[in-house]
Amino acid sequence: MELKVDKQEIVRYLGYGKNQPDGAVMAQIDECVAELTRASAMKTVSRMFPLKHLSTKEIMLGELRIGSEKLSKHLRNCDKAILFAATLGTGADLLLRRWSVADMSKAVIMQASAAAVIEAYCDACQKELSAEAARDGFYLRSRFSPGYGDFPLDYQRELLNLLDAPKRIGLTVTDSMMLTPTKSVTAVMGLTREKESCNVHKCATCEAVDCPFRQE
Repeated sequence: MELKVDKQEIVRYLGYGKNQPDGAVMAQIDECVAELTRASAMKTVSRMFPLKHLSTKEIMLGELRIGSEKLSKHLRNCDKAILFAATLGTGADLLLRRWSVADMSKAVIMQASAAAVIEAYCDACQKELSAEAARDGFYLRSRFSPGYGDFPLDYQRELLNLLDAPKRIGLTVTDSMMLTPTKSVTAVMGLTREKESCNVHKCATCEAVDCPFRQE
């Protein structure tokens, strides 16, 4: 699986806005991405569930009832959904911890790079899932994760359990609903027969239009 890591996304995460960092910083970004790619043991798991809209603010994903107006709206016209999880694995976490002790300035770049690498991995996985869905006559909606809009993080544990993610890819959640390993993602992607553009990038469906990290 080929990853297309968006270096400009890393630049945005570092707070440069529309400015371009100097060559030394860009070289460090390249170095961090390469180190992360070597250290990571990327894994993913996904499963399709029937989807039922109970109201404009509530859905049933399989047997799981989820209260979220934003998610319900995102999944309009869908009667199935794919539950998805992905992780860079513990190697990425170990690398981040090592640099946080050895060189804090590099650790900051490493954190931004790790965020972009997991997004690139999710994008690549989503592309494959979209192709599979198309063969069955479905169109895949973009990822919508706990923490987006009014989709509470409290659902993380139930979503992981539905995927058997702790056993299958080693992905767990803490009591404060933080994923472990930290560079991991869970998401819901709707399946619809109606042809609509699939915005792979999360910014395309996010309502935080004044976010400093927003990608146009």
